[in-house]
Amino acid sequence: STLWGVGVVGSLHIGRVISWNGIVTYGAMAMGAPLGVLCYSLVGLPGLAWAIMAVALVAILCALPRAAVRAMKGKAMTFRAVLGRVWPYGMALALASAGFGTIATFITLFYDAKGWDGAAFALTLFSCAFVGTRLLFPNGINRLGGLNVAMLCFSVEIVGLLLVGLAETSPIAKVGTFFAGAGFSLVFPALGVVAVKAVPQQNQGSALATYTVFMDLSLGITGPLAGLLMAWAGISTIYLAAAGLVAVALLL
Repeated sequence: STLWGVGVVGSLHIGRVISWNGIVTYGAMAMGAPLGVLCYSLVGLPGLAWAIMAVALVAILCALPRAAVRAMKGKAMTFRAVLGRVWPYGMALALASAGFGTIATFITLFYDAKGWDGAAFALTLFSCAFVGTRLLFPNGINRLGGLNVAMLCFSVEIVGLLLVGLAETSPIAKVGTFFAGAGFSLVFPALGVVAVKAVPQQNQGSALATYTVFMDLSLGITGPLAGLLMAWAGISTIYLAAAGLVAVALLL
């Protein structure tokens, strides 16, 4: 879908395309959970399964009339060559994604360990900050440049994670989750713009796919590693460690 969008508006606006793709993706995930619970309560699990298949069918019907993504003429780069161009940006994304992963996975346990209520609201604040930042600054990457936006976002995310890790009250932790969500929001599109521009235009699809893998791998290993750290040093330390990883990304 991202490449479809780029094909419509051109590679000059790839940052905005990535941002909007993320908005609708995470927006759908946010709406899907409560709608799924409502559907399950009304028609049960079989009805929910049919509803999911119906939504998927609608998506297919919407996609069929779309023109295929046109392949650009030119020599295709090997995966190793593409990886060699995009890995610095992918590594920075992976480090920054640790903050996203620790909040999304462990904030409920964090609140429970502290004896606080409101973990769900903290996640809502995180999501609202994530989506809201992309909506409020749609042209920020084009105006300031991907690397400048990424460094600013890293700084905001670090502040948010430190607030969560050092929080002694629930409101401070909520402020931290808000800042972490706002900070991480534009990291993916900001670095993605730089990553895809590091290769010739005919290889930008491969570059974007390779770049995305770093985030997927980061989210996959963040949970187990954070769980081990939590068992060894306490749950607050995982947010301090995540802040340290984002600081490394800032230095890269």
